[in-house]
Amino acid sequence: MTQTAPGERYASFEAFYPYYIHQHSNRTCRRIHVVGTGLVCVIAVTALVTRNAWWLLAIPVVGYGFAWIGHYVFEKNRPATFQYPLWSVMGDWRMFFETISGKRRF
Repeated sequence: MTQTAPGERYASFEAFYPYYIHQHSNRTCRRIHVVGTGLVCVIAVTALVTRNAWWLLAIPVVGYGFAWIGHYVFEKNRPATFQYPLWSVMGDWRMFFETISGKRRF
């Protein structure tokens, strides 16, 4: 798999996604991402059900907190979020849905 040089940009999300998956080759890191994203869903539903927008403040803390712990502690790499913020969020959701649908191993 080819990685881009620092500062180089991917032409599309489809070109970026293999790089994103490569950055999540450690199974524990992937699991932590999936759990964190699942908790983000729970928090969003809780905010809707309770009609309490304060819950929404927890979303970035939980979402990024779990992901960054996975990268720094287990994957030992720098999260792609810093260089590719939008595509990283898209990649996280795609990896989450691939995992919960059984398309990708948990």
